[in-house]
Amino acid sequence: MVSFHIALRYLLARKSQTAVNIISIISMAGIALAAMAMVCVLSVFNGFHDLAQERLSAIDPDIKVSSISGQRIIGNADSVAAIISKIEGVEVALPSLEQQALLINGDVQMPVIVKGVSDGYDDVTGISGCVIDGEPLATDVSYFGRRGTMLSVGAAISSGARPSLENHVNLTVPRRLGRINPAFPLSAFVSDTLVVTGVYQTNQNEYDSEWLYIPLDVARHLYDYTTEATAIEIAVSPGADTRQIVKAISGALGEDYLVADRLRQQEASFRMIEIEKWITFLMLVFVLVMASFNILSTMAMIIIEKRDNMLTLRALGATPRMIRRIFSMEGFMIAAAGGAVGILLGTILCLLQQHFGLISLGGDHSQMSVTSYPCRLAFADLAITAAIVIVIGLISGLISSRNADVE
Repeated sequence: MVSFHIALRYLLARKSQTAVNIISIISMAGIALAAMAMVCVLSVFNGFHDLAQERLSAIDPDIKVSSISGQRIIGNADSVAAIISKIEGVEVALPSLEQQALLINGDVQMPVIVKGVSDGYDDVTGISGCVIDGEPLATDVSYFGRRGTMLSVGAAISSGARPSLENHVNLTVPRRLGRINPAFPLSAFVSDTLVVTGVYQTNQNEYDSEWLYIPLDVARHLYDYTTEATAIEIAVSPGADTRQIVKAISGALGEDYLVADRLRQQEASFRMIEIEKWITFLMLVFVLVMASFNILSTMAMIIIEKRDNMLTLRALGATPRMIRRIFSMEGFMIAAAGGAVGILLGTILCLLQQHFGLISLGGDHSQMSVTSYPCRLAFADLAITAAIVIVIGLISGLISSRNADVE
């Protein structure tokens, strides 16, 4: 305690040289700025993670079951869906079929990803809430003998298709089964004409650029399937534990199926956010380490200034270990004080941004669904930042104390 009180007095007392005071303040400010930046950056990445999860929830099911085989085709998808539906906590389980096709609208041709969905698909995802023009896809409705399709905003713009009973688009795919007659090349393809009923937008490029939805029976007929599907999409009951349901489904189906919740369905996207977050964090740690060198220079000047005090302490019976402990504590206090101020300022800024959105994103806000930087303060990030500051402070104080030996 004596060493602590002396170190605290050295820290708070005005130095005889103005330069030492200025360098001490600069040392604390450097640590504070680095710690504040770490808190803010980690919180902003948390916000982007939450934003991505919120946006994905509009179209991704709670749980998705797919085959782990090379073709990723579930042979008897209807039977698999029936088995899953009997599991406690599962509200809806519907097969879906995803394949590629060529979309033709007049003179415009473009490759698209076709997704065949069953009646009741709105209970699995919120895709109907993303419709910006026309009406959601009705899988059981015919329009003068033709079935409907719902296009993504990118596919609608690129193809020039608009929701209308008079606007028909053609889907063409290579024939999967049967023999091809070389004399009639067109027999190698299967086509179907559909009515555009609506256009949706999710504000995610991968889902808004080239996707379209059609009834599952139309998709199966187009691709020469009967009960096959590429996935079983599941909605869980409100309040149910998704993790437990995932385990139950995995146990019921066996190892031939991949059962994924929302986070695992977009694992690559969330992994990229996490990688960017922690790479940025490591860069800021490096900045914090560089800022700690100011502590070493500050402590060197303080040790020189306090040399007479050190001699007095030795005369009063202080051991060299006690004197080294005094300056080790002072170096730690400088880092801890700067880190505490930085964490406090970072916390205040993040809370203001989280609740009031003070810092806005660039661009035309009228065309943006998010106008300010997303932010979410997490206690774990504060704890990690504080731990880094404490470690750097301890190391800086330990290195500085080695120069405090007085014979």
